[in-house]
Amino acid sequence: MTLLDKATKRQKAVYLFIRDKIRGRGYGPTVREIGDEFDISSPNGVMCHLKALEKKGLIVREKNMSRAIQLAQEPAEDRGIPLYGDVAAGVLHEAIEQDERVDFDSMFNRKNMFALHVRGDSMIEDAITDGDYVVCKRTRSAQKGQIVVAQTEDGEATLKRYYPESRRVRLEPSNRRMKPIYVKNVKILGVVIGVVRQVA
Repeated sequence: MTLLDKATKRQKAVYLFIRDKIRGRGYGPTVREIGDEFDISSPNGVMCHLKALEKKGLIVREKNMSRAIQLAQEPAEDRGIPLYGDVAAGVLHEAIEQDERVDFDSMFNRKNMFALHVRGDSMIEDAITDGDYVVCKRTRSAQKGQIVVAQTEDGEATLKRYYPESRRVRLEPSNRRMKPIYVKNVKILGVVIGVVRQVA
């Protein structure tokens, strides 16, 4: 019996919705999105389901962060690694949900990894250009100066170098023509470990 088998029918539906959002766009839904999907008018009603899923070991949640729901277990492996949509390499932009897979098995170990399609040119001085794929290791932390996929508390995702400061985080582009982005709270979705470029 799996952990999911121990959940109620409603809890399974909520879990599958969360899993689809994480697979599709790289991060989980908000409490409001879950409530809208299942016609649950009260945030407390949604929280009851989330607490039950967390207690049963299916999800983990981070406090004080929007869309901070993570799967406690890795999903069943399919061929390739999940493509979590597009990520802005310019202005902030919410990742676009889609359901595709990219097969980089010959180049990367797919465990705990995901891919993003780059849009924009804010990272060109790190040889990451518009149209490239970045392969990321899923992690919640990063070292100073690493290239990360970062999500703000507003749910916007961007590809930048990560510089934590005393009371804020600086997300630094690798393009002298662009200014850094400063945020108070940020969630690290992954650290870039490789770049794939398709040549026509």
